Amino acid sequence: MNHPFLPVLVFFGVALAVPIGALVLARVWMKFFTPIKPGKDKNALYECGVNPLAERQTRFHSQYYLFGLLFLLFDVETVFLLPFAVAFLKLSVGSFIVAMLFLLLLAEGLVWAWSKGLLNWRGTAKPKLNIYGD
Repeated sequence: MNHPFLPVLVFFGVALAVPIGALVLARVWMKFFTPIKPGKDKNALYECGVNPLAERQTRFHSQYYLFGLLFLLFDVETVFLLPFAVAFLKLSVGSFIVAMLFLLLLAEGLVWAWSKGLLNWRGTAKPKLNIYGD
């Protein structure tokens, strides 16, 4: 029987069998080859080689995360600008315009973050962000 959808059915069967088989194999491996050894030291909190100072997690100010995201944004942009910097003297006019447009967009993001107060760490001023209709 040569049905036109038979390869699709086989594909879906394999697509389901591979991850389910991997999960079953991992469960069998855990059950028989890695016995659980509970203990005081095994269940203790451990962070980067230092014993924790508190029993619970502490909350960080949300501005820290926004600042971290901005850092990643402007850190990654250096990776995109490196090829332009290496081949600067050999660039065509179009390539130069693209690089300047990219820098303009980054400068716009920096001005936006600055105007919203995301880069202000002194004082009690809160960022002027409206999140979820605040």
